[in-house]
Amino acid sequence: MSLVWCLTMSDTSLLKSTLLFQHLNDDELDDVAGLADETTLRRGDVVFAEGDEPNHLYIVVNGRIAIANKSIDGRESMVALMEPGDLFGEMGLFDDNGRSAEARALEPSTVVSIPYAPIRRHYNDRPEALWGVVRLLAGRLRSMDAALADSVFLDVTGRTAKRLLELAGDNDEFVLPVTQEELAGMVGASRERVNKAIASFVKLGWLAQSDRRYEITNREQLQIRAR
Repeated sequence: MSLVWCLTMSDTSLLKSTLLFQHLNDDELDDVAGLADETTLRRGDVVFAEGDEPNHLYIVVNGRIAIANKSIDGRESMVALMEPGDLFGEMGLFDDNGRSAEARALEPSTVVSIPYAPIRRHYNDRPEALWGVVRLLAGRLRSMDAALADSVFLDVTGRTAKRLLELAGDNDEFVLPVTQEELAGMVGASRERVNKAIASFVKLGWLAQSDRRYEITNREQLQIRAR
């Protein structure tokens, strides 16, 4: 992990684009940006570990960051995938408890780190700016509700279809940005069961696969299976 540069006073567009900072004025954004650092990460670099004392939050500039929990026997559950523009690590800003999960780069990535202190100062001075925080946390709750619904109403095959569609976005051809083990963590199942689901999609003609390169050949059927 290597430190690259500090944001300039005028480079606040990234901050302004996040819900957490949308209600800060230009002077407040400049103050926060002046204390932010940009960090480059290699695949596998850990931004923070579960249980670490929190003092910064992060915004993804490029790449992908996995937010994951590990069981006592080493199994991993990927609870969120952070992509460019996403913010993570903000929970400690409000409760001072240790990190609830690990954040790890899934590919070469760049993140901006912002210390909690100036953010707290501005929220204390202008509590109405906390509406951005409320919107952010409401979004987190909605995502948790959706994940819980998936675990209850979708089987492993349905969850696998949904995660593949999410990773593909609008593209029919894509390279899987995670390993099979990491994909299994996102689905919440064993690697064997996820691989079996993918093999069934290939057999049905909905998906073509060559190593980590995939092509969606029947998006409609995949979407139906993901419901």
